[in-house]
Amino acid sequence: MPSESSPSRPALVLATLNPAKGRELIELLGLVPFEIRLLAEIPGARLPEETGATYAENALVKARTAAEQTAALALGDDSGLEVDALGGAPGLYSARFGGPGLDDRGRLELLLERLRGVPPPRRTARFRCVIALAGPSRAERVVEGVAEGVIADAPRGSGGFGYDPIFFYPPLGRTFAELSDGEKARVSHRGLALEAARRLLSE
Repeated sequence: MPSESSPSRPALVLATLNPAKGRELIELLGLVPFEIRLLAEIPGARLPEETGATYAENALVKARTAAEQTAALALGDDSGLEVDALGGAPGLYSARFGGPGLDDRGRLELLLERLRGVPPPRRTARFRCVIALAGPSRAERVVEGVAEGVIADAPRGSGGFGYDPIFFYPPLGRTFAELSDGEKARVSHRGLALEAARRLLSE
């Protein structure tokens, strides 16, 4: 849950309309000298479509929009899965891969179908997350986290979300969906990016 209100701390708004994602961001950020608020909990709050050509553009437009609506420092993020055998796809379109008719499971199955017959050495991939900070009278900052892995030939594990069940992380010998929350936080693209953001926020 967001930290309790304190008159001595400025606000930090997380630019997401997904409460579950917001809670994950709060947990991964850890202790920061800000009162954390979720844009999803602010009546009437809106975010623009993600039409940027890069993760950084999408993260920045979310952070800027949230900052404009709240007059507070805001944190926006964008992330995606880049599969080398697919030329880096789905990349920026990871959350929309296959069109609006697919859910997480459908996108995962479509990705596996596209990789049918591709041998393990060519199934290399990475999760990439970019975090942007923007706000009134504050310089904008952008940080990034990357986790390298391999696309498994079938889903494994029940944790995480999205493509986690097929993203095999060689250093730990398991998919992201098989890792504990603590393990994933230490090695995931989002965990690494948020750790970098936390350092900036603590300065």
